[in-house]
Amino acid sequence: MRLLSARLIVSLIVGVTIVSLCSSSYEVLVQKRGLRRDLERRSEVLADSLARNVERDLEKTGPQTLQQTVQRFANREHLAGLAVYDPQGHIIAVTSDLEPLMANPPAIVSQALHEGHGVDVFQKLGTTSVHIYAQPLHRKDAVIGALAIVHDTGYIKAQSLRIWRETFLSALAHVFLIVLITLLIVRWSIAGPIARMAHWMKALRTGRAGSMRVLIPDLDLFRPLAREVATFAESLSTARSAAEQEARLRVEGQSQWTADRLAMHLRTRLEDGRLFVVSNREPYMHSRRGKSVDLTVPASGVVTALEPVLRACDGTWVAHGSADADLETVDEHDRLRVPPDDPRYTLRRIWLTKEEEEGYYYGFANEGLWPLCHIAHTRPVFRAGDWKSYQAVNRKFANALLEEMADTSKPMVLVQDYHFALLPRMIKQSRPDARVAIFWHIPWPHPEAFRICPWQRELIDGLLGADLIGFHIQSHCTNFLQTVDRSLESRIHWEHFSVQRFDHLTAVRPFPISVEFSEEPVAVPTEPAYMEQSSLLKALGIEAAFMGIGVDRLDYTKGILERFLAIERFLEKYPRYQGAFTFVQIGAPSRTHIKRYHDLQAEVEAEAERINWRFQKDKWKPIALLNRQHNHDEIRPYYRAADLCLVTSLHDGMNLVAKEFLAARHDERGVLILSRFTGASRELRDALQVNPYDIDQTAEAIRAALEMEPEEKQLRMQRMRKVVREHNVYHWAADLITELCEVRLDMPESGRENNRAGVSAA
Repeated sequence: MRLLSARLIVSLIVGVTIVSLCSSSYEVLVQKRGLRRDLERRSEVLADSLARNVERDLEKTGPQTLQQTVQRFANREHLAGLAVYDPQGHIIAVTSDLEPLMANPPAIVSQALHEGHGVDVFQKLGTTSVHIYAQPLHRKDAVIGALAIVHDTGYIKAQSLRIWRETFLSALAHVFLIVLITLLIVRWSIAGPIARMAHWMKALRTGRAGSMRVLIPDLDLFRPLAREVATFAESLSTARSAAEQEARLRVEGQSQWTADRLAMHLRTRLEDGRLFVVSNREPYMHSRRGKSVDLTVPASGVVTALEPVLRACDGTWVAHGSADADLETVDEHDRLRVPPDDPRYTLRRIWLTKEEEEGYYYGFANEGLWPLCHIAHTRPVFRAGDWKSYQAVNRKFANALLEEMADTSKPMVLVQDYHFALLPRMIKQSRPDARVAIFWHIPWPHPEAFRICPWQRELIDGLLGADLIGFHIQSHCTNFLQTVDRSLESRIHWEHFSVQRFDHLTAVRPFPISVEFSEEPVAVPTEPAYMEQSSLLKALGIEAAFMGIGVDRLDYTKGILERFLAIERFLEKYPRYQGAFTFVQIGAPSRTHIKRYHDLQAEVEAEAERINWRFQKDKWKPIALLNRQHNHDEIRPYYRAADLCLVTSLHDGMNLVAKEFLAARHDERGVLILSRFTGASRELRDALQVNPYDIDQTAEAIRAALEMEPEEKQLRMQRMRKVVREHNVYHWAADLITELCEVRLDMPESGRENNRAGVSAA
């Protein structure tokens, strides 16, 4: 046995060493080639970007301005410097560090002047290894000089040495681990188990297996020989029990919330109860495409957060069936088991007539409540007919929900958003044993603003039917309680943030919603960020050195027009960015059935066209408006490649675009410019916060974002990403539903109040 161990160890050491050396040699070669190709492409992109500015300076300004332009790029990463020559090879402008080395033009510059196109070479410049890219400069068809871009290539050698060093240390660790594991395998996994297997089989034969059960986990290798079914079943049960215990311990010690952790956590909280979710938008839609039916999963943070819970407790989601093939895919009770590939919960679809949808959704909800709650200077419209439709649709959803809950002893209801303000009271009147929560995804205005609604008392009374009302931030909770205090007969418990109306207590809490956060990119980019940016802009027919991004529904609350005015002001104040900075606005059309939204779309398009007409030249324009629906996979590359993201909402409950941008920046670069009138501004303190109505302030923030030092960008991004990581959408769902689970229905109100106070204090 010792001879066998020695042979194995020596063979493994030699084999691992040879494989590591070969692998490292190849990896170093590939890495070196890749870095050189990357440097060549980067130089070419930079030369194309700078050539036009240099040509313009040669034609319109003097050498002093050109020297300033050259010197401005002296501190870029790995960039040794720039030099500009006239057609005879005389130096015109040069970075100060390169002046003694580039006074006489390198041969590559003469070659570029002679051939009339860009050329590059790796060579020694003094004692330094460099890469030089020479680009001829033109005026019309004549060559008026050459631009030389010099990069220090020392980092390529350093990278190669680092790989060799890491490979050596890795090989050393591998050899040690492999030798150790080999000894353990030989000693405990072969010789020992064989002896124990023989002993265990003897015990089985003699009927003394009960005393040998502790040996079963060590006999996995020989399980095909164990024909005793009872023993196999027992070992399987023991393994399952151990795995579940390990999962519970992992849940208790885990810092980041995930779908699995959320499901495990709330499964223990819900016990035998079932969760019922109500929303206007459904989590799965069926649409007809020719003769086939396609399944669509709408992009929604709520769906992402609540699906794991519904799957864990076999819950029910009640929603409006709005797609054209939804009716074809349900059973006779308008139900559908979802997800289709692994059915775990029930989707109950509600059907609305065009008149109901017109009055309830487009009318009262989006022409009345939406502008009322978003103080963005659009007048809300309240019609008696719309109010009747809103009441009728809330009643229709309530009846369907009560039907779904009929056989459930401990129902828990989570209502989503301003479409169903009346629903909590309707449910509580029929099922007082149900725990009911509603999450209000939009802001709640101050009492003076809300009191213009003709039916404010009915709306507030409907909301107070819930045991728990959730808003994004504390100030919205305060506004709501102040509105209740001035509208209805009730008792406000400010110390516990709750309302007692008659014999019912309602807690009001902030639950800031977030997005899903992955430690690894969803789709790993195949090229650096600046190359991805160049590719995205090239696909739009634009050439620019910097890119900003905005992602919004075309809604008057998002401040898109103010954003465009800030970009215009930025280009006015800092003309050096004309031709260099392009802002990509992804604007999904929204609610165009409503006249205000239809008009806004025309206004946004006209404003973008006006600003482009004023500034655009050649292949550059300041604003690229992408006026169509985009999914997350289409938007994510823009998030990754943008130098900055502009979020200028005039009033927003949270704004998840800001958090999506942060979650996408695994490179820890880019700058977030964020309106102080968003809920997200309370959490993301390291964003450049602006008043979107202050056009000059936003313009200055754009300049600051583009000129911010890389170290500061990284530090800000790291801190904001930490916030989003630790308070992701699963954390939001866990907090909301856990709070709902704490509602006590079997005790007097005074006792329940004390209980809530204790929970809050905990």
